[in-house]
Amino acid sequence: MKKALICGISGQDGAYLAKLLLEKGYSVCGTSRDAQISAFSNLTRLGIRDQVKLESMALTDFRSVLQVLTKVDPDEIYNLAGQSSVGLSFELPVETLESIATGTLNLLEAIRFLVKPIKLYNAGSSECFGDTQGAPADENTPFRPRSPYGVAKATAFWEVANYREAYSIFAASGILFNHESPLRPQRFVTQKIIATAKRIAAGSREMLHLGNTAIRRDWGWAPEYVEAMYLMLQQAQPDDYVIATGQAYSLQEFVAQAFAALDLDWQAHVVIDQSLYRPTEIAHSQGSPAKANRQLGWVAKSAMPEVVRQMVSVHPQ
Repeated sequence: MKKALICGISGQDGAYLAKLLLEKGYSVCGTSRDAQISAFSNLTRLGIRDQVKLESMALTDFRSVLQVLTKVDPDEIYNLAGQSSVGLSFELPVETLESIATGTLNLLEAIRFLVKPIKLYNAGSSECFGDTQGAPADENTPFRPRSPYGVAKATAFWEVANYREAYSIFAASGILFNHESPLRPQRFVTQKIIATAKRIAAGSREMLHLGNTAIRRDWGWAPEYVEAMYLMLQQAQPDDYVIATGQAYSLQEFVAQAFAALDLDWQAHVVIDQSLYRPTEIAHSQGSPAKANRQLGWVAKSAMPEVVRQMVSVHPQ
């Protein structure tokens, strides 16, 4: 039985990945900064809370990382931990950089120190690319991050590439574009849109306040994206892959789709709020998943309209 360690198991991707690996017969252990008091509500929602072992680990503390890796002795590590909000990274730039870049470095160093054939998946991000002027980004597109979050993810990406080349560690980064699900926290704009639209449909008289709705994003379905993470660690050689649908839609189109699914006219319920604009914003974000299609056999099944329909149909009111 293969053993997987998921750092950041309490988040959207960690929970869906845990479910996938359990279905594939893995023994799954997840980490949280304090596993004794963490709610792990996403694991409960997916019905797998009691099938997963849990350990407390601080990714920014090398000793803590080394202790857990020694205790769990995993075959595969999935690093999905760290501050995950682009917007919040402007307010917490140091916490964002440390949790992502230092956390990834500690995992790589611990794997090197233990001298075991542990495979590492690192969660990269489309935020590394910044604004590609409307061109789909692939694995050879230069990084020009426009947020502290993007800078931290770019740093972690190059740490992984460096350790892979210098120490022959099996380490791969998935450069994932936006991927959504009902497990998204409320601070993410997609979840905010769906939840507000559902409340309005149920009779609430509130208005939905949004920032720049002209931005374009490549939105996919999170349960499909964790399959790509798993596939990356099953390859003969480690490599980096862009994971995306290859299609971009505006935030306005996302809003319109969500309200239309509930028989509502979005224009009657949305207010553009200048205070919600970010200091720097990516106008157009779109990925080219050709390499993942070709080498992993992975293809996104759900584009934005289907993602919205699925979120509306299962999101609690």
